[in-house]
Amino acid sequence: MSTAAGPSRGLPDIRALLAHPAVVDNGRRFGIWFALLALMVVGGSLSPAFLTPTYLLTIVAQASIVGVAAIGVTMVMITGRIDVSVAGVITLTGFIAVGIMHGNDKNIVPAVAAVVAVGLAVGLINGYLIAFWGVESFIVTLAMGATLIGVAELYTGGFTFGDPAPAFVNFFAWRPGGIPTLALLFATVAGIGLLLVRRTTFGQRLFLIGGNYRSAYLSGVPIRRTIVLAYAAAGVCAAIGSLALIGFAGVPSGFTGLGLEFQVLAAVVLGGTTFEGGRGGIAGTVAGVLTLAVASTLVIILGFPFAAQQVVTGAIIVAVGCAYAASLRKEE
Repeated sequence: MSTAAGPSRGLPDIRALLAHPAVVDNGRRFGIWFALLALMVVGGSLSPAFLTPTYLLTIVAQASIVGVAAIGVTMVMITGRIDVSVAGVITLTGFIAVGIMHGNDKNIVPAVAAVVAVGLAVGLINGYLIAFWGVESFIVTLAMGATLIGVAELYTGGFTFGDPAPAFVNFFAWRPGGIPTLALLFATVAGIGLLLVRRTTFGQRLFLIGGNYRSAYLSGVPIRRTIVLAYAAAGVCAAIGSLALIGFAGVPSGFTGLGLEFQVLAAVVLGGTTFEGGRGGIAGTVAGVLTLAVASTLVIILGFPFAAQQVVTGAIIVAVGCAYAASLRKEE
């Protein structure tokens, strides 16, 4: 007597279990953390020093510049929009910072205030044009980024000038309790972003707008104001990232922010925040930032050139994108 093939009575169907929406969603949410863990295991096998606290904290510190900027961009992308003006904000505000400081500790506070104010202004302008004028977000922020880089060239005359204040540099070189200040800055901004997105009405509105714009409108969500605030947060985060970059690298150049917008977008997308909006979050972005940083470090350990880092970054993004697309097909 033949028996039909199939799951044993009383035992769960593994395929059905893996296809369950909750399992799929958790896979998307935690998949990047598993990828990060796997890369760390590889790093530990290549170099015993890789998994030491000092080494890992140094990687986090180096990733903080992209990481801080990515926190703000995540808020924008949750609404289903994009911000590629990050490189322009970082470049211009970097020059403004060292121009105002001019090597004098007394000018640190005015310099920081000016940088944050410029980042906030850029974000508000971006948000206003997108939310109230209905201009496509990619077009607005692309044009803004190019404009800011042009303004930076006019501001400097094409030459490097100014110096960060000694106390400013010493602050970012400080390691309280052995933890780099840059790592603490990244953790602080990420913590604030996580609270805003997950524990406030503002964060709930971001997901509502990105998930279902019409429902958000019918529910009375102040869509325009929320979008403007998201872009304002992105501008401020980019400005803070610029301060971190100055504290880490010193005097900026015309190439200071070059390509950073793509690293930021890569980290955000790797973390599970989609271009369609309504999905993702700050925790995933942090994992995406660290994954890219660890992958780049592994490439350096293996002795490959900088170009290989770009190849690895692209390969990781494609792999994650394919996995995400496959999970969507399973839901259909």
